[in-house]
Amino acid sequence: MISLTLDVTLRQQAFTLEVRETASVEVLGLYGPSGSGKTSLLEAIAGLRTPDEGEIRINDRVLFSSQGGVNLAPRERHIGYVPQDALLFPHLDVEQNIRYGERGDTPPDLFPSLTQILELDPLLSRRVRHLSGGEKQRVAVARALITRPTVLLLDEPLAGVDRARRELILPYVLRIRRDLHVPLVYVTHDAAELTAIADRVLRLDAGRVLAAGAPSDTLTIAE
Repeated sequence: MISLTLDVTLRQQAFTLEVRETASVEVLGLYGPSGSGKTSLLEAIAGLRTPDEGEIRINDRVLFSSQGGVNLAPRERHIGYVPQDALLFPHLDVEQNIRYGERGDTPPDLFPSLTQILELDPLLSRRVRHLSGGEKQRVAVARALITRPTVLLLDEPLAGVDRARRELILPYVLRIRRDLHVPLVYVTHDAAELTAIADRVLRLDAGRVLAAGAPSDTLTIAE
């Protein structure tokens, strides 16, 4: 569980994202339609976008503060980020893609733990072009996790996967939460996904938080 402070004002031409949220969570869900500001908020946490003002804090560590003059570079934030496009290296196989994130102090048992939890062992020698969309996402998640991040940001990891395959992949996300104890910020426009994994949800629309709370209080699942 992490304590997360998101006090963000981010202006992008005619669009303004304004979020004021402090919560202690294991999985924070960001929910809303396309263009609501979910990815912009995720990129602000990762350090890929700079807010105009506010503060971003994880536990006692300030990542960004307009008042304090703090703006840590992405590599200094100790955050794992998996964008919508997994962005794997096509010239490397699965094992090489995952190990790309290793550092000198990476525990030797972390790689086999990740490949076991994400069930990647049969794929280690495959090239990226031979992977399905869901397999690519699992490899990208493993590559992010091997850096031992404080928090893992997932931007619509199941967006390109059909409903049947989503039901197969979602348990892997649950295992990250249960077995690795890595907090998540999970972006989706699918309410059912967040009902399954999130303990708190920010419901966004047009750059504003419409509701914040438990999934049962903030989400309406339309089947």
